Amino acid sequence: MSVRLHALFLVAWLVAGNAAAALPQPVARAFVEHGVPLSAVGAFVQEIGETRPLVVHQASRPMNPASTMKLLTTLAALELLGPDYRWRTEAYADGPITDGVLAGNLVLKGYGDPKITIEQFQELVLRLRASGLATIRGDLVLDRSYFATGAHDPAAFDGEPLKPYNVGPDALLVNFKSVRFVFAPGAGDSAVDVRTEPALSNVAIRSVPSPSSGDCDEWRVGLRALFADRAERADAAFRGRYPISCGERDWYVALLDHPHYVLGMFTAAWAAVGGTFSGSVRGGRVPPGASPLATLESPPLSEVVRDINKLSNNVMARQVFLTLATVEYPPPATTAHAAAVLRRWLRERKVSAPDLVLENGSGLSRHERIAAQSLGRVLLAADQSRMHAEYVSSLAVAATDGTVRKRFENEDVAEQALLKTGSLEAVRAIAGYVLTPNGRTFVVVCFVNHANAAAAQPALDQLVNWVYASASGSAR
Repeated sequence: MSVRLHALFLVAWLVAGNAAAALPQPVARAFVEHGVPLSAVGAFVQEIGETRPLVVHQASRPMNPASTMKLLTTLAALELLGPDYRWRTEAYADGPITDGVLAGNLVLKGYGDPKITIEQFQELVLRLRASGLATIRGDLVLDRSYFATGAHDPAAFDGEPLKPYNVGPDALLVNFKSVRFVFAPGAGDSAVDVRTEPALSNVAIRSVPSPSSGDCDEWRVGLRALFADRAERADAAFRGRYPISCGERDWYVALLDHPHYVLGMFTAAWAAVGGTFSGSVRGGRVPPGASPLATLESPPLSEVVRDINKLSNNVMARQVFLTLATVEYPPPATTAHAAAVLRRWLRERKVSAPDLVLENGSGLSRHERIAAQSLGRVLLAADQSRMHAEYVSSLAVAATDGTVRKRFENEDVAEQALLKTGSLEAVRAIAGYVLTPNGRTFVVVCFVNHANAAAAQPALDQLVNWVYASASGSAR
């Protein structure tokens, strides 16, 4: 018997043996043919407005959901904080200001803003300058006390401490604590220009790559990059070659610790607006009697949630998760308090999730767990939520944007599914809504936890396509 035929017999046996809780046969076949046993799959499909699910396969089994866990965190945030919630970042003068000279420290206090970009930080600096401040005689003091995150090891998750997704949460997170290295052919293609954004005085480029011919495959490997990160300073050396055919490319790297990243950003931005500052950076609190100078407000939560779900931003999700703690507990916010708030919210919404295990609310975790039917219940509850419009608009649209921009192309379900994907080593997941031409809406959740999970994407996509075709009357 051929391997393919054996797989088909196996699928038929599994489906026949558990017909009431079976995956659709074409979907089950796709998993098996791609080397994923059905024992490694959890799936739940239910039409909104119906009381019985359409598909239930190991739906009560706790599994690692990867980034689909963000669906739980973001719905809770929208309902508990509100779509117009904004984070603040405040600047204070700890000392008198005379003729534009601050005889003391400048204090920055963060409240966990998930998205202080370079441009927004520059806006805060411009507001400081517009207040009349020109010279700072003291230090830059950072009040990061709104979050109590404990020690964070950026290498703990996967041994990649310089990856931006491994940046830890912080009450004064700026630009995701990441540096963008931009590579481009120089004049006459005789050299390679390398620049950093932001341009930080405490990040130095020690050597640049040589230009080369050839295609652009594996261009980062060819750079032979070496990063030396010493928390307060960092060096980058590119000792290899860069193909001219690449044109302009970029590489994001997380460097420095949080305080020295903010110091580098502030020093550069302050000098750019004509300010004078030669102090150092240290932690502290806003002292009693400090004079407020400027405040920066974040974009509204609804916009932040769109970034989190469409682009699967882990750092932003962790910031939002910690912020949930402040709904019921005084600062500093902790992950334990955030988890308690989220669980209480589930109980109040009467959403059963006894299998839920929370670590950071982002899904970038080896420990987080939820069952497919529990996440399905969250999505069903979201349909009845007053935040429904903001929530569904945060999901990626099949074949259109976000993490599914290049999936479902040329398929009937293109633009008709609103989805969140998840991807970790040995984990693949998809969850969201499938909309049909006859006005029906289905909740779809599917997790794969297996060493061969990376091969499961076609089967996951097949499930989404099957739901659309079945509900539209064209399933095969």
